[in-house]
Order: sequence, then C-alpha cells, then structure tokens
Amino acid sequence: MASEIKKLIQARGAKKSSRFARQCLQAKVKLADSWRRPRGLHSKQRKDYRAKGAHPEAGFGAPKAVRGFHPSGYREALVFTPAELSTIDPATTAVRIGATVGGAKRSVIQNKAAELGIKILNPKEAKVAVTPAAKPAEEVKADE
Repeated sequence: MASEIKKLIQARGAKKSSRFARQCLQAKVKLADSWRRPRGLHSKQRKDYRAKGAHPEAGFGAPKAVRGFHPSGYREALVFTPAELSTIDPATTAVRIGATVGGAKRSVIQNKAAELGIKILNPKEAKVAVTPAAKPAEEVKADE
C-alpha cells in the first residue's frame, strides 16, 4: 500500500512539471505567475493556438488516491490545540500547526506530537520566555 502511494505521488510530481503560463506573462513585470483564463475577444491563447501555451484541462489533475497528500506521503491535518492531536493516526497523517497559534501553545503542541510520534510539517524552534518571577536558582543565590 505505501509503495503504491509513493509511486502515485511521484507520478503526480511528474505531471506538475508542466506549468501553465498566464497570457502576456513575459511582457508585463507586474503580472503574477498564476494561471488566469484568457478572456479577450481576439485572444490567440483562448482560441487554443498551439504556440500560445496549453490550458489546464481534465487529465492534468493528480490521481484520486493521492489527491491532497503531502509530498512526504502523509495526509495533512491542520491543528490549533493540543487536544486535536489525540484523534490523529501517526502512521498516515502529519500535522500542520495553524498560523495563528502563538509560541507558547505551539511548543506545547510540538512536545505532545513528539510524545505521540506524530510528524510536524512546519516545526519551529520553541521560544522560552523568561519572566522576572521565574529567575534561575543561581541568580536567586547570588542576590542573597
């Protein structure tokens, strides 16, 4: 099963190498490299002239079995709280921590995921805040 999924993910990656260029992309610096359907009345690309670039059509999509999979082979799950980790299967699912999650809760989620053996797709180094009330023992002894 796992080898079958990996083969399909590789096939999906091979299809993605074919990019669809936006009309007049090379002529205008401002245009973003994201596909927009050509709508002009005299547009050669809309009329499907071969030299003007391909359009996305049926058949360019990923196989249904691996649609939505991360390139690592796991399904993605978006997590905002540590409690959500208990419902995740570590063998098939990887976790992406939400962008609005702060540093303190992120470190709790990362620690719990490490305990459960769950892969995190967007890990960050935990930030530890030192508050004045929580001085290290060495500094307390030096003050006395």
